[in-house]
Amino acid sequence: MTVAPYQNSDQNKKQQVEQMFDNIAPKYDFLNHFLSLGIDKLWRKKAVRILAAEKPKQILDVATGTGDFAIAASKLNADEIVGFDLSEQMIRVGEEKVKKLRLDSLIRFQKGDSENMPFEDATFDAITVAFGVRNFETLQKGLDEFHRVLRNGGVAIILEFSKPKHFPFKQLYRFYFFHILPFIGGLVSKDSSAYAYLPESVMAFPDDQDMLNILRETGFSEVSQKRLTFGIATIYIARK
Repeated sequence: MTVAPYQNSDQNKKQQVEQMFDNIAPKYDFLNHFLSLGIDKLWRKKAVRILAAEKPKQILDVATGTGDFAIAASKLNADEIVGFDLSEQMIRVGEEKVKKLRLDSLIRFQKGDSENMPFEDATFDAITVAFGVRNFETLQKGLDEFHRVLRNGGVAIILEFSKPKHFPFKQLYRFYFFHILPFIGGLVSKDSSAYAYLPESVMAFPDDQDMLNILRETGFSEVSQKRLTFGIATIYIARK
């Protein structure tokens, strides 16, 4: 069964994900940083440090949300960063953030479907995505698009939640993820389904070696991973 935000909805997963992020956009940044105790910022910084070695000039930040990864990547001396997302409301929040930081000449936002992107083949030196690929309706379609729009030698940096494997952190993590996080997230955002969906989507997502195998099958020539904070999150690095 497909894991989607609103199980009783007649909409497909893609439509539900768009609705979910439109709903939670005003509280998204606060909850993101609060519920992760700010660790998500450190994870993005680590991903950006990995990307820095590539010296990319054209960067596509997929599932950009409110632009946190794009903003973190703004220090890389790129010529252009495109923040691409399905949710209009998330993009609006991102545009305001970017304007306040005076980064609107570097970062531009575009609404669209990550599984059918409106970019020419071999357009970007790098693709970044933080906590977005597990929301794709069809993961393989999204990864195929990553491969298509990357230039030869380009790299995709995918930061995503994963599943800790060892006692006692595994048990503590599951308790927090399935009980504390949905309660606080639902209370603050007024969308309880969104924060119940989060742990369910993480548990259903292929992580670790399963994800590396999918990236290889997609056609990426080099793939590797860096597991973070006892395995709560993982950075996947895939080179075309």
